[in-house]
Amino acid sequence: MKNQKGFTLIELMIVVAIIAILAAIAIPQYQTYVVRSQVTRVIGETGDLKVAVEDCLNNGLTSFGTGSCVDTASSSDLITDSGKVPTVAWTANAETIMATFGNHANTAITSSTVTWKRNGSGGWTCSTNVLAKYAPASCQPAGT
Repeated sequence: MKNQKGFTLIELMIVVAIIAILAAIAIPQYQTYVVRSQVTRVIGETGDLKVAVEDCLNNGLTSFGTGSCVDTASSSDLITDSGKVPTVAWTANAETIMATFGNHANTAITSSTVTWKRNGSGGWTCSTNVLAKYAPASCQPAGT
């Protein structure tokens, strides 16, 4: 019997094949994870403005920059709106907070939007037009 001191070519080829198979499965899953995290991050960043909008409405104000109504949005490198902050639309009992993905967002979601709408009773609903596989359960695209 020989005393073997290394790996044969076949053994090395098997290891390389196993690593290639694992990479083929892991890379697409990781890319989906990154996109999902970006969507969740923008939903959170836009959702933070709900508090500022409610504060303004409770004080009888209907636009940022007047009185105690202060825009608390922080800039995000994933949003393309003016100043990289979400936009707020004020209408009678139908306030809307919206952000459009862009800048450093993944190309799979660029130009997609996240929208928070306030109904007349003060409840907020989240909607988005990203693919359902990227959206969290709390903010699904319409029709899903």
